[in-house]
Amino acid sequence: MKKALLFDLDGTLLPMDTATFVQAYIQSLVPHFEGMIPADALVPMLWHATQTMVKNTDVTYTNAQVFEQEFLNQSQMKKEEVWPVFELYYESSFPKLEEHVQYEQNAEQVILAAKAAGYRVVLATNPVFPQIAVYERLKWAGIDANLFEYITINEETHFCKPNPMYYQAIMEKLKLAPADCIMIGNDMQEDMIASELGMKTFYLSTDHRIDRGTPTYTFDQEGTMLELLVAIQTGSGIFQREQKHVHEMD
Repeated sequence: MKKALLFDLDGTLLPMDTATFVQAYIQSLVPHFEGMIPADALVPMLWHATQTMVKNTDVTYTNAQVFEQEFLNQSQMKKEEVWPVFELYYESSFPKLEEHVQYEQNAEQVILAAKAAGYRVVLATNPVFPQIAVYERLKWAGIDANLFEYITINEETHFCKPNPMYYQAIMEKLKLAPADCIMIGNDMQEDMIASELGMKTFYLSTDHRIDRGTPTYTFDQEGTMLELLVAIQTGSGIFQREQKHVHEMD
């Protein structure tokens, strides 16, 4: 039996159209910088800082530090000027983005079933957001953050998807081998790449599947959230549990 299940968040446990959500995120953030940074300058800054964070391979910096450094360099502003704006945004405006996501009724049941089956459970969400935004999205999904042994947030992680080092860092954190784990997600390039390390993978069938065409990876099993729930509960497919052999005495 595998020891741990890694779950993606956006588009997996929390159904959403990622492009629509990101657009709404940017549109809701821009007004907070009014009078400080013009919208036509702010948006490229956000994209550049985010892409630099995603591409970072320097383990000496957290994702949050990379984003901060790039954003401050571009804006030519001080952290004490800018970061209170971000903090206020995540506290006051970010929660309103819930209207741009859907609710998956089986999401929390899947997590509860995984724990009941004896799995260690990880929220392997792409750590481009700070903790406050990750926990807020979990709330939208109706899932208690305390159900997860580990959650990837940008204040603590050093790599992003689809960098294989993101998954390797999780393995090191939990002291697990890739062969002990199953990655569950809706994104071919960001989630199924875990197979390259030796993890088993479950490719979620959903209206919000993402496949950019290349590269493609082999996945071991696929299905809807309900089918995933049943597979975990019954121990079928890659979720098969070890069989206990009973030896009859002569």
